[in-house]
Amino acid sequence: MNIMFFLTPKSEVAYVYDHCTVRQAIERLRVRGFSAIPVIDREGHYMGTITEGDILYHILDVEGSLKSMELEIVGALPQNTSFDAVTIDTDIEDLIKVSMRQNFVPVVDDERVFIGIVTRKDIINFCYKKLQSLAEYSDEEKCEVCRA
Repeated sequence: MNIMFFLTPKSEVAYVYDHCTVRQAIERLRVRGFSAIPVIDREGHYMGTITEGDILYHILDVEGSLKSMELEIVGALPQNTSFDAVTIDTDIEDLIKVSMRQNFVPVVDDERVFIGIVTRKDIINFCYKKLQSLAEYSDEEKCEVCRA
C-alpha cells in the first residue's frame, strides 16, 4: 500500500505561511476548528506546525494581547511541539508510528516541499474497515486470509 492512498492534498489542507501574522493563524485555526496547522514558506517548503498551545504560551510569555499578535510573525514563534513530516515514499508502518504521536502527518517531497497531510482519523478509519471486512469471514476463513 502507498501513502498516496491516505493523502489529503495541499489544495484541500488549511495551512499558513511563515510570513503571516499570528492573528491570521489564530483566525485560520478558529474558522477551521483545528488545534494545529502546518506552516510553509513562500517556496512551499514545510517549516513546521503551529499549535494553539504555541500561540497561547507565546502570548503569555510576551504579555501580549490579541491586538499585539497582528504584529507578530508566525515564522518567529517558537514551536513547542514537533510534528514530524514524512516523504511520499515512507512505508506504511513508519507512517502509522508517526501518526500515533500526532493528529496529522505532514507529507513532503524530496526537497521538503509540502504536498499534503495524512490524518490519524483516515488511518484509523481504513483499519476499522479492514477489521469489519474480516469479521465477515468464519474463523477458518480468517486464518486463510491472515496467511495470504
